[in-house]
Amino acid sequence: MPPTLASLVHHSALKLTVRAGEDRLDVPVRWAHVSELADPVPYMEGGELLLITALKLDAEDPEAMRRYVRRLAKAGVVGLGFAVGVNYEDIPKALLDAAEEEGLPLLEVPRRTPFLAISKAVSAAIAADQYRAVTAGFAAQRELTKQALTDGPQGLLRALAAQVDGWAALYDASGAVVAAAPEWAGRRAARLTAEVERLRERPAPASAVVGGGGGPERSGPDDRHDDRVELHSLGTGRRPRATLAVGTASALGTAERYAVHSAIALLTLTTERSRSLHAAQQRIGAAVLCMLLAGEPDHARAVAGDLYGGLLDAPFRVIVADATPASAAADGGGDPFDGLTEAVESAAARAGEAVLVVPEGDRLVALVSDGGAAVAACAQYTAALESARAAGGVGPESGDEDGLVVGLSAPAGPITAAAAYKQSEQALSVARRRGRVFVEHEQLAAGSVLPLLADDAVKAFADGLLRALHEHDATGRGDLVASLRAWLSRHGQWDAAAADLGVHRHTLRYRMRRVEEILGRSLDDPDVRMELWLALKATSTE
Repeated sequence: MPPTLASLVHHSALKLTVRAGEDRLDVPVRWAHVSELADPVPYMEGGELLLITALKLDAEDPEAMRRYVRRLAKAGVVGLGFAVGVNYEDIPKALLDAAEEEGLPLLEVPRRTPFLAISKAVSAAIAADQYRAVTAGFAAQRELTKQALTDGPQGLLRALAAQVDGWAALYDASGAVVAAAPEWAGRRAARLTAEVERLRERPAPASAVVGGGGGPERSGPDDRHDDRVELHSLGTGRRPRATLAVGTASALGTAERYAVHSAIALLTLTTERSRSLHAAQQRIGAAVLCMLLAGEPDHARAVAGDLYGGLLDAPFRVIVADATPASAAADGGGDPFDGLTEAVESAAARAGEAVLVVPEGDRLVALVSDGGAAVAACAQYTAALESARAAGGVGPESGDEDGLVVGLSAPAGPITAAAAYKQSEQALSVARRRGRVFVEHEQLAAGSVLPLLADDAVKAFADGLLRALHEHDATGRGDLVASLRAWLSRHGQWDAAAADLGVHRHTLRYRMRRVEEILGRSLDDPDVRMELWLALKATSTE
């Protein structure tokens, strides 16, 4: 620990005597400074032991001494050393009274003790304290490295929490807590999600200090709100890959600071190594995906091994995501799929699920467990994005994925992977036509084909097919369009359709012959009837 006034008083070679402020001797001393100025405050930084002989002070004037001592205390001076036998044989009463009144420790320095000896003692104690801190820091670094190599991030956090006498937690790229020590710290760390999100918006490396929350004291250590928490982003890229939180009862000392910096370095190395491994894993995943889509599930299993084997042993779904070039430009040229990838991979990691994510040109393809956390995370992420767009806002995280469109297949297995990929493409195509962010293929099967008729190309076809009939009706020579709709809706039953129109069935027969003449197509052809019915439905949706 740094030197204190008490340690200086107990220093046998200095022979210092306490004359005032006996109850404040445990305060640390940052330096010992000699000044005979009547006002040395402009040259003080706080934490000093000021050494004087009162050469330029009216030390016997009570009012002058009160002002002098008050200014010293306000500037953060922790003590006053007065050399007796130089200008005064004893400490003047005015100075003693002022020190007692202000509570400032006043030390009597005998004539045989030079100020230089006090300065050397303080300097030597500070150097020894720094050496102890550095030594402790190196020891902490060795212990953290050992734990990181043997038990991974969880072991490192355990060692770090012990070193700082507090707690530590690690957040993944999505801001979720993935490891904490001690065990109760996970609940405390989860309350800092908003602060972690704000830190992630800043380029790495970044840090922030979160003070006490001001909340009431709760029943357990995990419910404390009055701790001091440091947040540090991890990673060397533009966006942080993870975040470290360190909670302590007070500000970190030098040794604890060494330990935290060592933890940051080790976790950053782990994170960057994970990125390299992730890139290699992604290349293997691309090969596995190609084999599945080529109808070679056995080869895909052999290549996947234990890496993706669990994913291929149970029903999975295929996610296909696409993004417009504009969305990539809005991201400053970055990956427009970052947010979705982080959401899916983080959810899968927390749930212990295998997930295969492969960039495929301008698309992102992922294989995720059916009914698992990754599917739910994809739906949640795209729902938040769609809500933001509907409100005229931006994406759920970075605001840069304005053109993201996602399709999800029905459950499939390795043998039917190609069909599932086609399903996800179809769902994505429908999502884009409908102006949606996310569509499941199962929704298409459970819904109606009629919303698909809203496509502009379908409407253009319908307008062209029915234009001649609309032009005929516009001359006032009959109502062929309405008659055709009624006849088709009644499946060609003349009496029922004529009753709907309020005309004689012979009149309706005549109108249908006119439809055939004008269109040059036979209503006996079921394909013609289907096209005309869809054209009528498409134009009725306008």
